[in-house]
Amino acid sequence: MTLADERLKELGNLSQAEDERVLLRCRVAADLIHRGQYEAAREALAEVWAGVGQKPAMEQWPPAVEAEVLLQCGTLTGWLGSARNVSGAQDQAKDMLSEAARKFRPLDMLGKVSEAQYELGMCYWRLGAHDEARVVLKEALKPLADADVELKAKIHIRRTLVEISENRYHEALGILKEAEPVFESANDAAKGRWHGQKALILDMLATADGRADLFDSALLEYTAAIYHYELAKHERYCARNLNNLAMLLCKLGRYEEAHEQLDRAGFIFVKLKDPGDLAQVDETRARVLVAERKYKEAARVLAGAIQTFERGGESALLADALTLQGVVWARRGAYDESAGVLRRAADMAEGLGAQSAAGRALLTFVEEHGERRAIPPGEVYEAYLRADRLLRGTQDAEDVGRLRACSQAVMQRLAGVRIHDDNFSFYGAIHELEAKLIEQALDEARGSVVRAARLLGLKHQTFTSMLQSRHQKLLPKRTPRERRLKSIIRKDA
Repeated sequence: MTLADERLKELGNLSQAEDERVLLRCRVAADLIHRGQYEAAREALAEVWAGVGQKPAMEQWPPAVEAEVLLQCGTLTGWLGSARNVSGAQDQAKDMLSEAARKFRPLDMLGKVSEAQYELGMCYWRLGAHDEARVVLKEALKPLADADVELKAKIHIRRTLVEISENRYHEALGILKEAEPVFESANDAAKGRWHGQKALILDMLATADGRADLFDSALLEYTAAIYHYELAKHERYCARNLNNLAMLLCKLGRYEEAHEQLDRAGFIFVKLKDPGDLAQVDETRARVLVAERKYKEAARVLAGAIQTFERGGESALLADALTLQGVVWARRGAYDESAGVLRRAADMAEGLGAQSAAGRALLTFVEEHGERRAIPPGEVYEAYLRADRLLRGTQDAEDVGRLRACSQAVMQRLAGVRIHDDNFSFYGAIHELEAKLIEQALDEARGSVVRAARLLGLKHQTFTSMLQSRHQKLLPKRTPRERRLKSIIRKDA
């Protein structure tokens, strides 16, 4: 019998005061949330909370009870909102968790303040706001005493998620080692988390350094995580590690095994009625299909995942999925759609503070469209410079290698077209050179069409015709036409 089961039996004791029963429900919910049983946790809180999108009903409880209810309802809103992809859920969770922290602070319940901040950091991370998540999680550590070892370890684990999202793998591994002692004698659920997080970091480091021994270690750690989560009956976390294992198998070219693990993970998430995590499984499957060059099937699978992310407001996951969609569309010849979705992915990720995701979207733009004459060389160059800025602190060797390859592609593009280039055509080369000269002239003339035409030795009408017919993408560079004032002197008839 679990702790939650034992406490649920206590709810039958009608002699308990109402606030004691509410606190008991909160403790049951907290245990169920820890086990990933979000629907059961929602049922445990049913008397005080109507569900995601609603604020709990406060009935003149003591401040400590009100704060605990807000903490558990806010925590569950964040997890359920992510699992179900509920739009706005993370913002609602943030509001409740922030209010809970404010209520705990004057009561000197500093451990509870840290717990609320710890969950608040997860909300920011889900939204892709990595800088805010990093700050909040560090704040959560400050008031904790030496005896608060377990909560410290949990916060450190969450901190590694943020660093992994920004490709700072050595920092993540260092944080994880700080928390190692508490996991040595922990239960199966905690051991599963430890092994799963270590596997994820080793997986990323193996990819960055190209070390086969680290790949082997990561496989073992994922297997250990799945084993401990199965013992703990944590199906949701077991499935998430199956998804991660599938991605690693894809990197190793073991596609059939990857699909098998994704089938297992998908079955669990369907059983749990979890569209959010199921969409992440679909996104991983699309990556496997892209690796297999099955672009049509990848496009179909990915479309459903993107719709789910859009409905739920999971912007960070959406940005990554859109970047993959850009690749798929480019490989299928839908170049304009691909370029548009990659621009959207980069802007979305950078706006959220997810710099690595934004940088990777821009690198993908250069890789897939850098040689296309329909894309001006200046735009390719700007995309590269922006990616270089966003990925400046990356420790991912793959990203560094892509940056170098893209820099060479950009230099070749800026150097001009050559006869032996792929897809060379005489008229295409002339068109590209013409666009470069017109853009330079407009820049030097500060948008004045008359002065730009004069610099190129063209008539104003000829220059305007070229802009409007062959180089419409450069029209925004011209200054708006000035309307001529009519004479105020009236001529005699």
